[in-house]
Amino acid sequence: MENIDWTTLFQGFGTMMASGWLLSCARVFLICLGLLLIYLGWKGVLEPMVMIPMGLGMVAINCGTLFMPDGSLGNLFLDPMLSDTDELMTEMQIDFLQPVYTLTFSNGLIACFVFMGIGTLLDVGFLLQKPFASIFLALCAELGSFVTVPIASALGLTLEESASIATVGGADGPMVLFTSLALAKHLFVPITVVAYLYLGLTYGGYPYLVKLLVPKRFRAIKMTVKKAPKNYDAKIKLAFSAVLCAVLCFLFPVASPLFFSLFLGVAVRESGMKHIYEFVSGPLLYGSTFMLGLLLGVLCDAHLLLDPKILKLLVLGILALLFSGIGGIIGGYIMYFIKRGNYNPVIGIAAVSCVPTTAKVAQKIVSKDNPNSFILGDALGANISGVITSAIITGIYITVIPYL
Repeated sequence: MENIDWTTLFQGFGTMMASGWLLSCARVFLICLGLLLIYLGWKGVLEPMVMIPMGLGMVAINCGTLFMPDGSLGNLFLDPMLSDTDELMTEMQIDFLQPVYTLTFSNGLIACFVFMGIGTLLDVGFLLQKPFASIFLALCAELGSFVTVPIASALGLTLEESASIATVGGADGPMVLFTSLALAKHLFVPITVVAYLYLGLTYGGYPYLVKLLVPKRFRAIKMTVKKAPKNYDAKIKLAFSAVLCAVLCFLFPVASPLFFSLFLGVAVRESGMKHIYEFVSGPLLYGSTFMLGLLLGVLCDAHLLLDPKILKLLVLGILALLFSGIGGIIGGYIMYFIKRGNYNPVIGIAAVSCVPTTAKVAQKIVSKDNPNSFILGDALGANISGVITSAIITGIYITVIPYL
């Protein structure tokens, strides 16, 4: 670790410094041009269906440049100069699901498709209304993603395996799949299966956790609104998404496909591309989720799941979600004291980023104890922030863990 500097860890900066002034200037120019194309597409000056994804792609690819294993500069999106397909075709066996697995699953594409669909469900306006509270709760709700790493290491897992199973605490399936593919490919099938099995517990189990840790008088709190929340127009939301995508891709290029997919979904939502929105939020999201479930089922081969590490993964996965739920509720209590009682602690559980399940769980719990208490807006803000935070932690783990 002592031989690793910041330019190696944060390769967006490192590659900018190593690529020479001409290439660096060209990258900066293309990033700015991409942002301009997004704006012109949104305004309708240029065709939005082409310009908005093209502009965001230019931003992500030029921010997400990293050092490849051979020392050259590259990215994790595609190689347009690839001409020798013999090796790829050799892997495309006659098994009917092999092409789907090889071309969409093992390279993380299906996770990116799901994340793109999730992006269309996110209204970042809720995050912008109360950014500091939402981000604070999201950080608290990542407790399981941090605490599970040392616990897993103590149980005999490697650091890479520990970080992979710890991301279950983020309650975001695509993140778990992406992290395990990068850090512990030999365990990504059981880890992902464990993650998706347990994500259902966020809906069925978290209400009991909330009732255990939050007394009824706190659950029934009706928050007083001193001034009406500001409504942000689509232009602000689109600009926020584009800039945040650029910053995160720049900081964590190894996770840039995830960031790009998420914020492309947000851009589709805010740009008014009705037909594309309906496709991404409907057939693409649900079709990808269906195929993900199908492939996970097919991959559950008995000899694979008899690995002695599987029992540890089952225990660690539930611990990660448990700690994250507890962390979110602790964050809710802290906000309650900061706001001097004008905050419902139940909102903290919504920061566990299972969109939009945990936000709906929080509102449902509160409505039972006080039908006049409406916390869904704050819960969605924490929920959306949780998605972004879990993606950032994925980027940190994939970037830093290999050097430890």
